[in-house]
Amino acid sequence: MRFLGSLEELHALYGAPGPAALRKEAPRITPEYRRIIEAAPFLALATAGPEGLDCSPRGDRPGELVRILDETTLALPDRRGNDRIDSLRNILRDPRVALMFLIPGSGNALRVNGRARITADAAFCASFAVEGKPPRSVAVIAVETIYFQCARAVLRARLWEPHAAPDLPTPGQILAAMTAGEVGGPRYDAEWPERAARTMW
Repeated sequence: MRFLGSLEELHALYGAPGPAALRKEAPRITPEYRRIIEAAPFLALATAGPEGLDCSPRGDRPGELVRILDETTLALPDRRGNDRIDSLRNILRDPRVALMFLIPGSGNALRVNGRARITADAAFCASFAVEGKPPRSVAVIAVETIYFQCARAVLRARLWEPHAAPDLPTPGQILAAMTAGEVGGPRYDAEWPERAARTMW
């Protein structure tokens, strides 16, 4: 198998992008892109750091996932999770971030590239509280580019069509297999729904 080794080879293979692919990109949050961000309940946050790359799912109620501070600034609260803080560690050492917003039922994704800083300012974090629970920190993101991604990937994946749940290993089964039974197992899976409900925010 031969692999591409230069940008010239890559450009020769794909050619130039069409005008729509280039003209949709903006250096700020346009009114149209604002509507998409405000409707989104889910995004993936990509970061890079000395230990490598990270892509983290972030979800919340529409309008609470991120806050638009102005046309070039987003605020992303860090809701309850697994406390690995991979994304936050990366941001402290390399501020570059990429976000991809998804909205159930919409084929288009929205992509944002920029630079982030983390604040734990108590008053600012408190303004993001849900059910009385503020995030421990908020990433403030300076938007550098924003554009929509066409629907082909979502359509190919049939992402929003009804699907029967596949027979996959559960988190408890994965943890039990990786720890020789020290962590996880059926009890972990049985307790997860109630634990998640108590610690959602």
